[in-house]
Amino acid sequence: MPIALRVPAAVICLVSALSHHRLTTQVPHTIDIALESHAQAPTIDLPIRVFWFSEPLFSTGVEIVKIDRVPIRIYSAEKTIVDCFKFRNKIGIDIAIEALKLYRERARKPDFQTITEFAEQSRVNRIMRPYLEALA
Repeated sequence: MPIALRVPAAVICLVSALSHHRLTTQVPHTIDIALESHAQAPTIDLPIRVFWFSEPLFSTGVEIVKIDRVPIRIYSAEKTIVDCFKFRNKIGIDIAIEALKLYRERARKPDFQTITEFAEQSRVNRIMRPYLEALA
């Protein structure tokens, strides 16, 4: 049973979202989900990693995609890249940098303005600025 049905409040994030957007060479061993701050962690028999997001970071950048006719909440590519920099100490800065490079190469119209806006909102713009400037 898909995670979206077992934990409907969750949003697929980080490495799992990168994998969906084809912005990583990593093979996710767990399903990364975001829950709103103070939400209770689900007790399910799936390999998940839970990350808590406060508002408005939790609800911004959410897209709905259908996989096997099941609507799944997942963060956009731009939001996911910023979140990877925000959680770089948990997932690794190398994954965040790789995602940013692959985004520049593979996106039809890379939207660095949206990435910058999400970075300011998440307070990682100072951390991301050198990487964004290097790609320009």
